[in-house]
Amino acid sequence: MNVLIVEDELPLAKALNQILTKDGWIVDEVHDGVSAVDYAEGFAYDLIILDVMLPKLDGFEVLHVLRRAGLNTPILMLTARTAVADKVTGLRSGADDYMTKPFDTDELLARVAALTRRTGEIAVEQVTFADLKLDLASAELCCGDNSVQLSKKEFDVAKLLLQNPAQTLTKEQLINKVWGVDSEATDNNVEAYISFLRKKLKYLGSRVSIKNIQRLGYRLEVEA
Repeated sequence: MNVLIVEDELPLAKALNQILTKDGWIVDEVHDGVSAVDYAEGFAYDLIILDVMLPKLDGFEVLHVLRRAGLNTPILMLTARTAVADKVTGLRSGADDYMTKPFDTDELLARVAALTRRTGEIAVEQVTFADLKLDLASAELCCGDNSVQLSKKEFDVAKLLLQNPAQTLTKEQLINKVWGVDSEATDNNVEAYISFLRKKLKYLGSRVSIKNIQRLGYRLEVEA
């Protein structure tokens, strides 16, 4: 499952990333309120861990924007603020739970598990779009009776596209989510793996294609 960590204290953000990755989560990490809104509205997450004291937009403002937009993803607010009034504000604004720093790792994981159980989430074993099916366990991309094995990076790019079929994903977004914000990957890396996937879609005989939206990025389209 996918989690978005929104935390401007970089050591804490990295620690949360490691804790949740070890627990089996796929983690994205941003460090300001504007990026939090962009990521939360642009990608499908099962949980958001949201700090209150953030640059650009604070956590309460982020929460307000997301709930007003109709996003119902569970949100756990994590902050150094201990005043009851702050907790009440967060919960009334649409937060699902509230923890204060410093936190106990076991308690954090327990609350994360409880929040995601409340959504009725069933473990997803595959992602589908049109005539395509991506097996998340085997990294096989299937179309009808045909299938092809994907490499790790091909799988990551394909999964991101299939999970967000109506979204035009920029090269920067693909680099940040597939290679990581601290990587040295460039646009050429993205173009190479898009090319690999296009060849595999052609091999499978899929009606799905990866369209290059000029000056914007890539999006899946289904041919009639």
